[in-house]
Amino acid sequence: QVQLVESGGGLVQAGGSVSLSCTASGRTFSSGTMAWFRQAPGKEREFVARIRWNGGTTSYADSVKGRFTISRDNAKNTVYLNMNSLSPEDTAVYYCAGSPFVTTTPNLFTAWGQGTQVTVSS
Repeated sequence: QVQLVESGGGLVQAGGSVSLSCTASGRTFSSGTMAWFRQAPGKEREFVARIRWNGGTTSYADSVKGRFTISRDNAKNTVYLNMNSLSPEDTAVYYCAGSPFVTTTPNLFTAWGQGTQVTVSS
């Protein structure tokens, strides 16, 4: 079983930057996908970015492309999300997730973090 613990987040002004990290422990994935999702109040959880443990291939939601960067440190079992040029529309609870598959489908992610709040003020 994989446990994911997120850190980072908080309150930031529009145009600012925030970094999130997610450390995996337990039976960590040797392959597959790590991803970030987010959920704003009253909205469904949505995909933000993903990275493959092997090779580091990344993909992003159109809404964050060019502003957010996902990266990983395999030695530390940690995934990062650097968020720049933030807007109030980015306000949400951000979740780290892990899947043994190469996917962006939430139902195929078997491990989830507890979530961390990011609030962007205008």
